[in-house]
Amino acid sequence: MKALTLKKIQLKDLYFTQDDVYRIFANMNIADMTIADSEMIHMLCPSSKSPFRYLNFLKNDLTDFLFQKCDNLLQLETLILRKNKFESLRKVSFMTSRMKSLKYLDMSNNLLRHDGADVRCQWAESLSELDLSSNQLADAVFECLPANVKKLSLQNNQISNVPRGVAALKSLEELNLASNRLADLPGCSGFASLQFLNVEMNSILTPSADFFQSCPRVRELQAGHNPFKCSCELQAFIGLERQSGGSCLAGRRPLLLTLVLVAVVAFLCIYLDVPWYVRMTWQWTQTKRRAWHNPPGDQGPVLQFHAFISYSERDSLWVKNELIPNLEKGEGCVRLCQHERNFMPGKSIVENIINCIEKSYKSIFVLSPNFVQSEWCHYELYFAHHKLFSENSNSLILVLLEPIPPYLIPARYHKLKALMAKRTYLEWPKERSKRALFWANLRAAISINLPKADENWYEEEAF
Repeated sequence: MKALTLKKIQLKDLYFTQDDVYRIFANMNIADMTIADSEMIHMLCPSSKSPFRYLNFLKNDLTDFLFQKCDNLLQLETLILRKNKFESLRKVSFMTSRMKSLKYLDMSNNLLRHDGADVRCQWAESLSELDLSSNQLADAVFECLPANVKKLSLQNNQISNVPRGVAALKSLEELNLASNRLADLPGCSGFASLQFLNVEMNSILTPSADFFQSCPRVRELQAGHNPFKCSCELQAFIGLERQSGGSCLAGRRPLLLTLVLVAVVAFLCIYLDVPWYVRMTWQWTQTKRRAWHNPPGDQGPVLQFHAFISYSERDSLWVKNELIPNLEKGEGCVRLCQHERNFMPGKSIVENIINCIEKSYKSIFVLSPNFVQSEWCHYELYFAHHKLFSENSNSLILVLLEPIPPYLIPARYHKLKALMAKRTYLEWPKERSKRALFWANLRAAISINLPKADENWYEEEAF
């Protein structure tokens, strides 16, 4: 085994000391280990030279006591301690000082502070990437940073100023100071190699024009979402930015957001099958337009059926042997519109669907795994749903013939998912003793007195 991942582990009843549990994990002979979201409060230092290269203790309850004076993590390269309860940045630095191979450290979303005490910080010399975002760090943090760090994130802290004369970070190339309290751009007197700077979402009104003289190597500056004040100084700054040949994203940020928005909209269009809905809406409007141009004496479709039946051909036996006989026969028979006998020859299938739905008081949808795999059922559901909203009616009846596993429902059936979540549906009972109640409920749902003038027409159509 080379790696182990444990998430959301809870030890409720212990018949031995907790150190025995920690010792099991600390002395594992593997390269990668993750113990996340497990309310872990401590971890022992390995008792001998450890092969760990990657440790991830995300979202636990670890504190400043972790790995203090630990000499056996010499091969560790990545350490993730995000979302824990560390408080002292100085103690964190001492923890890393004995990790001779450490390159990446994530201490974001903790409770870290640094008061600028006289005791110097001691970081691992190999540490090149450090994430201290979302802590409680102020300006004094610049007195306690690893000398050889290349990428540093101090996003979402309480930094109001980058003090001049701080210890030089000669290797620093990327600095993220977004979501702090900066009133001006920091200088680069201690950051000779800085190439990327992010100061978004601060309190910068007018950036200093000498920034580009102080930071000659900066090639990208992200400074959006600041309350810039339109002034001569700001115009001078923009002019210097253009002359420097760098990339200032204070004004170009909206363009980037626009591109991202276009990409998101395109993805949603594909994922939700928007072109299909546009095509169906066009079919519906064309049918409506032809209806509006009918002769003056033609009043358009009137109610001729109690219900239109929508079902998959694979469920046709149940519809023909159970649904139609039980509803159309006996006292108070129901007029059903079925595509096999009521679609008009010469008209398109889509137009027939629209006309039948509009001539029917209700629409009965026989739901099953076969239904969601049928293209024509999707058409019928779409137009019936359109009628529901356009006429503010309550015309849909859902009959669940067989359970439908959620993973079988395609993404574009989001309307069906919403309907099943919000509306009550009738479920076909397997027990024969319960079926009489099922038919009674279904009849009650579609009970209406249709115009008597249509009775002869219905008999002719049935014949």
